[in-house]
Amino acid sequence: MCGKSSLDDPMPVEGPLTAMGDSLTMDGLGLDVLAKSEFLSRQEVLHRRLQRVKQLRRLYIAQYWILMEEVKKKHKEFYWLYGKSPFRGDEKKSSEERMNDKSLLMCQITDCKEKAMALTKFCHKHILHDTNQVLYRGCIYHIKGGQMCKKPVLRSINPPHCPTHAQAAEKCLARAFKREGLNVSSSSKLSPKLHVLVAEYVRHIQGKRRAALGKAVSRFKLEEKIK
Repeated sequence: MCGKSSLDDPMPVEGPLTAMGDSLTMDGLGLDVLAKSEFLSRQEVLHRRLQRVKQLRRLYIAQYWILMEEVKKKHKEFYWLYGKSPFRGDEKKSSEERMNDKSLLMCQITDCKEKAMALTKFCHKHILHDTNQVLYRGCIYHIKGGQMCKKPVLRSINPPHCPTHAQAAEKCLARAFKREGLNVSSSSKLSPKLHVLVAEYVRHIQGKRRAALGKAVSRFKLEEKIK
């Protein structure tokens, strides 16, 4: 660097460049040896800045696609919770179309206000009305009048009893053992089984969805009144 050109004149490294070097390691290990240099030529400074711009471009592109995946995920969650698009452009429908869309989301049984389960037109309570489903069957516990409970339970549960009648059946069995003089340890608080836990989780999730849907409907009605 013996010439008199302004490109070869030494110049001090600026503060922002040094700060960036502390927070971000520049690509190319061969150039990092200049990071702590007190003076750099203009060409060296411009070259380092060009390398950082290219590196930042790659980082911003990677961050953009990560954010796009996050947006897709949030969009799916929003659709699952509220049954409609969060974008106003997708909601330019007549009031009659909105009512039709809303009716598709609800259980098809008259007077039932529950949300339909995925891939069916019925809620969990009325899922047995779907002749195509194969996951559920009715509870076979006999109630008053010789009729069976018929609440939906998973086919994998054996015997097919709903959570309430599963506990009742266990208590009846414990009393029968006791009458026969068999010493079977029993307690009023039976340990929960898998189907009981699954039913409780489903009930909890449905409760959260109903609460979120109620808030969304209230907010929509308030916006309609304001308009």
